[in-house]
Amino acid sequence: MDNLTFRYSVLLVEGLNVTSQSSLSAFMLILILYIFIMLSNIGMMIQISVEKSLHQPMYIIFCNLTLNDILGSTVLLPHLLRDILTDPSKRFITYVECVIQAYFAHLNGTASHTVIMIMAFDRYVAICNPLRYSTIMSNNMVVKLSAGAWGVALMLVGILIGLSVRLSHCRSVIQNHFCDNASLFKLSCENTVINNVYGLTFTVVLFASSIGSVALTYLRIVMVCFKSKNKATNSKAIKTCSAHLTVYIIMLVSGSVGIFLHRFTVYAETRKLANVLFHVIPPVLNPIIYGLQAKEIRQRIFKLLRNKVNTK
Repeated sequence: MDNLTFRYSVLLVEGLNVTSQSSLSAFMLILILYIFIMLSNIGMMIQISVEKSLHQPMYIIFCNLTLNDILGSTVLLPHLLRDILTDPSKRFITYVECVIQAYFAHLNGTASHTVIMIMAFDRYVAICNPLRYSTIMSNNMVVKLSAGAWGVALMLVGILIGLSVRLSHCRSVIQNHFCDNASLFKLSCENTVINNVYGLTFTVVLFASSIGSVALTYLRIVMVCFKSKNKATNSKAIKTCSAHLTVYIIMLVSGSVGIFLHRFTVYAETRKLANVLFHVIPPVLNPIIYGLQAKEIRQRIFKLLRNKVNTK
């Protein structure tokens, strides 16, 4: 077979360094977190879809975030649960499965930023142009924003993974606990300058666009609130924006740590743990933060809890 097109059909995943004594505890903890993530995020989407009072642009756009959290957790956690209980020498994954996992893992990370950006735009319009909010944030605009957020992520990640798929292999071990772009191109002994340049440019542009747009949006919101003398309006603005900003900071910090540590092999295990936290912390906290912040959702949850208590 031509070396330029050689591919290992089966790869060995390095996995997390979990001792046999703590493997069961780690398995149970991750399983509980995964179940909570799925129930809370799916429950949030169902709640928004059935409650007519929640058929607002803010909550409809938020559904993109819950969908992305479900995607990110499902990409990593089930595979991680399987590998924890599997002997390190038998943690195999096919090359095709590895590419698919890498693609959706990066799609999750990228969409986290693009969705947060359109959520920031929604808050900007709601606070800075309240009288035109319903006109600007029409159903058509919500669809366009959502499609744009996912379309940009799909395209950028497609190029990223495509550059790695084109390479031949001289190794068959994924030096990570799951497949990502860096793990894929590190399988090759070919020149990966293009991969590194695009990967770095991709990361810088994504983070700069995300941080820049959110910073400018909130700077404008702060200026509007500062000029306004309506305390009720300012209080409502701070309340709605604080939830969005909290979600963004959690996502940004948890994601940045894993990316930063990728450059330092000495912190390999710490990097793996950081990547797991990125797929766990935001999906766990997002529905809690928005569920408590949104009056309609909070009242609905409390009503359901009271009904359950009364039936008992």
